[in-house]
Amino acid sequence: MESVSAVPRSQVVSGSAQDADALVATLFTQEADRLVALARFFTDDRTAAEDLVQEAFIRLARNTGRIRDTDKAAAYLRSIVVNLSRDHNRRGLVSLRHRPPAVLDEPSAEETSFKQESRREVVAALRSLPHRQRECLALRYYLELSVDDIADALGVSANSVKTHLKRGLRGLAASLEPGMKEHDHG
Repeated sequence: MESVSAVPRSQVVSGSAQDADALVATLFTQEADRLVALARFFTDDRTAAEDLVQEAFIRLARNTGRIRDTDKAAAYLRSIVVNLSRDHNRRGLVSLRHRPPAVLDEPSAEETSFKQESRREVVAALRSLPHRQRECLALRYYLELSVDDIADALGVSANSVKTHLKRGLRGLAASLEPGMKEHDHG
């Protein structure tokens, strides 16, 4: 599996700076909101998620001349966001232990209290999973990526993705089942 970011200069398909700018602008229009939402799965702070996505686009813009297959640029961008989110969490781990947890975004007025509580429970359960399981689940069920696209984005094999998805779903079920039973009987 080739990485879109590590193509030797001698193999680069030559394109103009204008083409590179158009690629970044198109991806921004198509992917930015979804990438911010993806980053929110990994961070407790919307501003940090937005900053991580901005940094991902900056890195993409710096490397567009090295991308051979523009169809893989979105996957490359997702992998940058996941990696930046992981790095952000590593750096912030110490400070996170010494502050109260962040409040999730305020739900819209139309949402019921049950939906609000269910969403919080799911996000908390997702955040409690090991990082690779969390990444695979978010990419599969939130961004609706195929197993192969997830494997490309994370730089792992398709079988590894399947294993992490299976374990992650099992972990979510174990975390959420007690809470769901309470709602059913309450």
